[in-house]
Amino acid sequence: MGKDVEGTHEQGGYSAKDYHDPPPAPLFDLEELSKWSFYRALIAEFIATLLFLYITVLTVIGYKSQTAISGDECGGVGILGIAWAFGGMIFVLVYCTAGISGGHINPAVTFGLFLARKVSLIRAVMYMVAQSLGAICGVGLVKAFQKSYYVRYGGGANELADGYSKGTGLAAEIIGTFVLVYTVFSATDPKRSARDSHVPVLAPLPIGFAVFMVHLATIPITGTGINPARSFGAAVIYNKEKAWDNQWIFWVGPFIGAAIAAFYHQFILRAGAVKALGSFRSSTHN
Repeated sequence: MGKDVEGTHEQGGYSAKDYHDPPPAPLFDLEELSKWSFYRALIAEFIATLLFLYITVLTVIGYKSQTAISGDECGGVGILGIAWAFGGMIFVLVYCTAGISGGHINPAVTFGLFLARKVSLIRAVMYMVAQSLGAICGVGLVKAFQKSYYVRYGGGANELADGYSKGTGLAAEIIGTFVLVYTVFSATDPKRSARDSHVPVLAPLPIGFAVFMVHLATIPITGTGINPARSFGAAVIYNKEKAWDNQWIFWVGPFIGAAIAAFYHQFILRAGAVKALGSFRSSTHN
């Protein structure tokens, strides 16, 4: 019979539970503002998002310019290559920054982790600001280096494709972000680390693959946002009316998807609601 890693049966002070959930982050943690590690994390999120937008938007612009010059829709890296650029960069950057800031690089991921009490409100808000500023600077570098191509080929901005309704675009962003944030929760779950300790799973790998797979599915619909900072940064620098028309989709959709993923993982898969109810009942009987 396999050991129940969730059990809390104690015998002589020994607990069968072989993993430990970190304590919930406080809603307001003003002490963070006095720590260098907090500002180091903000810098890491800023630089990571800058690099993410620089490489990925440059890939998109390069693909569109190659396709226009050759007249071959199959020329250049194609949609598959664009999806690899986004997924691959997330894998690399999460690997590089996970030990410093947690490797969020996405306001939707930060929002989901905040709802799950993994980060404080102050950290969540400041991360989102750093990510958005990093995205603006990253796309700004692309425009500075390839201004003529940048303006001509849409600036890598997310836009709702012709033939799709706003509802379809919103649903695509919700589902795509759910896949990403659900993967983040699963890949970083301490319970999984304890149970599957014999399987050397590198957390950034499934997260990068999630981004890759979602891009394959939703590039034809919205260009794939699933990251409000990515959509916002491209819209700010491109600054054309079409880039702003449906910008709300790329904020509302990812935040809803992240919230659903947080609820699903914390309260259904991890039975957070059941544990809270059990704790309440036991306290009332004492």
